[in-house]
Amino acid sequence: MEALSLSAALALVAGGGAGLSPERRAALAVSLPLVQRDYRFERVWFWGCIQGVRGAYYIAEGLGPDRTGPRSRLYSLNCLDWSLLTPATKEMLALAEQVKGRFQGDPSFEYNLAEINAEAAARLIESGKEPVMKEEARLTATIEQIDRAVGIVPRGAFVKTPLGSVHENRHFEGLSLVEAKKLSSYFHFTEPVNLKNKTLLEKADLDPSTDFLDSLEHDIPRESWSIQLEKGGTVVVLRSLLWLGLTFYHVPMTKQFGYVYFGTGEKNLDLPFML
Repeated sequence: MEALSLSAALALVAGGGAGLSPERRAALAVSLPLVQRDYRFERVWFWGCIQGVRGAYYIAEGLGPDRTGPRSRLYSLNCLDWSLLTPATKEMLALAEQVKGRFQGDPSFEYNLAEINAEAAARLIESGKEPVMKEEARLTATIEQIDRAVGIVPRGAFVKTPLGSVHENRHFEGLSLVEAKKLSSYFHFTEPVNLKNKTLLEKADLDPSTDFLDSLEHDIPRESWSIQLEKGGTVVVLRSLLWLGLTFYHVPMTKQFGYVYFGTGEKNLDLPFML
């Protein structure tokens, strides 16, 4: 969610129990504009918080001109001092999926992969690397996983130019209340997968400038999203059942939308058995 409207946005998702203390909100209000200035980001989003055993990681994302381009991610332990995370690699994502359990809250903590996955550890040893994974690398991979799986935006909020770059749609005035209650009105804000597999006939009715992302209606399992009307029916809230703690909000007929994550950074692997 937008750093500039953080307090108002957090109030809209508070129904799920997510939130920050007044001290944390005040610290973010001071530090995030400085992050945007120092790193020369066009926009800064407050991504959320991953709660560890001994501490919490507060996450922010910096965006460039192309909104679907690579994002710079930063973390803080106190909402004041920020450290830049290295981009997630395929190797980091694969190793992070092997690590189970809560985060410790210590970026320098090391997971012994030999105790988790002997095959993965053996491959690292063969390539001349130590069979360990720092929690900072796991943090980077987990944020990437959550963004890819459940980072969403309303249909029409962004447009794709003929040159391929993606920008905010200045003409977007929000979804109607009827459309806002449909899963098909929301897109994954990441590289599309299902869209590439559609036939030309299926793409015939799509607008290439707005329908360039994957819709939530094709997510598997199909019941992995909860849609609710809150604040007297004035706010539409989507919550992910796959990554518990991810909350998206949209105020129909306005430009107000965003998502935030407050959780432990653990995927809900039991979801297929809960439906």
